[in-house]
Amino acid sequence: MSTTTAIMRIIRTYSDLLESDKGAAIALGNFDGVHRGHQTVISEMMEIAKSLGVSSAAMTFDPHPRRYFQADTPLFEMTPGGAKSRHIEALGTDIHYVMPFDPSFSSLEATKFIEDVLVDGLGARHIVAGYDFVFGKGRKGDVSLLEQGGAEHGFSVTIVPAVQAEDGTTYSSTVIRKHIQEGRPRETAELLGRAWEIEGEVMTGDQRGRQIGFPTANVDPGSYVMPALGVYAVWVGVTDGPDTVWHKAVVNVGRRPTFDGEGITVETHLFDFDDDLYGKILRVAFVEFIRPEMKFDGFEAIKAQIEADCVVAREILDAAARDDITTPRQIAEAGNER
Repeated sequence: MSTTTAIMRIIRTYSDLLESDKGAAIALGNFDGVHRGHQTVISEMMEIAKSLGVSSAAMTFDPHPRRYFQADTPLFEMTPGGAKSRHIEALGTDIHYVMPFDPSFSSLEATKFIEDVLVDGLGARHIVAGYDFVFGKGRKGDVSLLEQGGAEHGFSVTIVPAVQAEDGTTYSSTVIRKHIQEGRPRETAELLGRAWEIEGEVMTGDQRGRQIGFPTANVDPGSYVMPALGVYAVWVGVTDGPDTVWHKAVVNVGRRPTFDGEGITVETHLFDFDDDLYGKILRVAFVEFIRPEMKFDGFEAIKAQIEADCVVAREILDAAARDDITTPRQIAEAGNER
């Protein structure tokens, strides 16, 4: 007997919605990373939606408000674009409201956000938010104002306190970004509840890897926060429509100093794989940092080091599979594969 999973609806407006797209319980937040703290907020919302017999929804903002107001800020997002929607959908959410954070939306006063967006636009039945959620022009709205708005307009509100790991660490996007930027994939995965990924299209490279016997896929990193430069053991998911097939691999994140490369590249070598990847979308799931970026004296030195890196990466990934660190199955169970 086959079963089908409902597909989450992605809605990018709060105006003129169908009745079926209104009246939901809604989790509010930027949810960058969709980490364990965010998952708690969304799970609370889903339990309430179930008890009320209404749709479950999450609302986020695109672009991220920080990027909108500080366009020149260094890249910082862990789950830009569709990656965030995929992780939210994997939690079982019915609707993802992706609000366009444009001049009109960003200028809404906090009370107008409640009245125009939550009440008139979405007809919210229940709102769930983290204790530190702020909203509206100048970030003047807070959870107390949300509760006041709910009492006035007839929706209920649940505020989720800080969610902490067993060691007392509060789950925080800021903390997780620091782990990523300083090359700590295992600590990152612990706080996210899954391996952190960079997802992007395979672009045409300069073919130097193929020349030395290690063909690489040059993945466009888009607007992702960049991890510490160097070599990592990774799982690489090759997407084909709704399916993702995972392969053990090694990736180099760097500026390729040996060849005077410009910009950051994400070049991954898949083990025991020789299919054409150009134009494909790859998901690079980081497992362990192997070494920092290095400069070499020519092809032979590079080849010897890559061979050594591949041996280490295979050992790490084999051990990870045995120890349930992060394998394709665990990644799928964490919501990264449908």
